[in-house]
Amino acid sequence: MIETHPFPPYLPSGAKVLIMGTFPPQPHRWAMEFYYPNRTNDFWKIMGLIFFNDPTYLYDTRSRSFRLDLIKDLLDDKGIALHDTGREIRRLRDNASDKYLEIVTPVPLFDLLARIPLCRTIATTGEKAAGVIASITGTETPKMGHMVTDTARNLDIWRMPSTSRAYPLPLENKAAYYATLFNAAGIEP
Repeated sequence: MIETHPFPPYLPSGAKVLIMGTFPPQPHRWAMEFYYPNRTNDFWKIMGLIFFNDPTYLYDTRSRSFRLDLIKDLLDDKGIALHDTGREIRRLRDNASDKYLEIVTPVPLFDLLARIPLCRTIATTGEKAAGVIASITGTETPKMGHMVTDTARNLDIWRMPSTSRAYPLPLENKAAYYATLFNAAGIEP
């Protein structure tokens, strides 16, 4: 069965960075209808740690849901856009693992970038997303924590550590990689 991406791209007008995962997990795993909706994913903990010095800042423990209003305020204020590399995918197993996702149709990357003209930085959250962007741009896949430059388009393309809890790196170390990315893109904590 082919799934189409459930969320529209989140593209603040002043976006400097476009962060791209692969594809959302199945809806029964969502704590909100927005990017990185799984409670066990570290993405919003990383953002909370970097920008508020509190990994739980963007999560309401009482309602067991993310604080979407604060998340969108953060993204708008800092100029961080979000979308995923898969427009259409097929799950090869009944889980959210990138290892078992087949990208049927990749995202129309250059259409997205045309909508956020100040964006000169793309960051992928994991290996599969990095491979998709490398394929689209004709660049090499960067090593984790590093970037390559698409000189034809003046784009810096970073490969960040996966934000999946299954990725074996402590939260603080993941946050340090993302803080380096934001600093390079001119986004201050």
